[in-house]
Amino acid sequence: MATCMEAGETVRLGYAQPYRFADLLRFFGARALQGIELVDESSYARTARVRGEDGDAFGWFRVRDDPQAGSLAVTVSKSLGPVLPHIVARIRRQFDLDCDPAQVQKGLRSLGEMLPAGLWEGTRLPGCFDPFETACRAVIGQQVSVVAANRMAARLVAAHGMPVDTGIDGLGRTWPAPDDALFSGDVEAALGELGIIRSRSRAIAEIACAIVDGRLDLGGDADAEQQMEALMAIKGIGPWTANYVAMRVLGHPDAFLESDVGVAHALPDLAPKERLRLAEAWRPWRSYAVINLWNSLSEE
Repeated sequence: MATCMEAGETVRLGYAQPYRFADLLRFFGARALQGIELVDESSYARTARVRGEDGDAFGWFRVRDDPQAGSLAVTVSKSLGPVLPHIVARIRRQFDLDCDPAQVQKGLRSLGEMLPAGLWEGTRLPGCFDPFETACRAVIGQQVSVVAANRMAARLVAAHGMPVDTGIDGLGRTWPAPDDALFSGDVEAALGELGIIRSRSRAIAEIACAIVDGRLDLGGDADAEQQMEALMAIKGIGPWTANYVAMRVLGHPDAFLESDVGVAHALPDLAPKERLRLAEAWRPWRSYAVINLWNSLSEE
């Protein structure tokens, strides 16, 4: 078990205002993964496992908003000091700190005219900290509710996650890495015991294998269109999952989920092909349109 209880420094990460931090917390909170993530009304915290030059570093961090300063205050455990630049880069992507909200608002003007509750300036893409974890969870979440997907992902963490002693109640494990023994063994049997069906277990194993052998790159600088093609080459992964991963993992601003249940609920009078045609006017910000449409449901 890795021990990483001591808090280290707090760094500040700036952003362009407005910045709808509460929306991000609501999104992350609905999907908070037991053992790995904690979300309350004012902060997001999670465990971290990051590969550095000297092997894997384990620890935790907590993110709070400081709107008066126009920045996020991020407290990082001392154990993550050697990989702090990697931590900062991942958090910047997770919280979409490099977004220009004025450009997005301009590009989605027609969405706001059509659906006033569907466009809020300062909306950010909810990214992710661990790309492999989020890709796996996207597969687990295919055609099931968020609650059911969270439950299955939590079982995987409890059974196969790396224990971490953070000293923080609720933060005690990390998601398995792509090269962990779990994914080179009988994955179908291991994940089947947790309620994950065979087709999804095989897809998760193939994602791990593709990352390890270089066929799939989920890093922040990867070309989103190329990686979407690589994902859809994996049996069991279709356009919805590929676009969702592109949006949340790769920070792709122009993914669209025309068949998504939430998008359908927000645009109930349109068929999927009609939603896709409508979204052409929102390029290259269709990912932000999806998030705004999802958020509009909470305003009902």
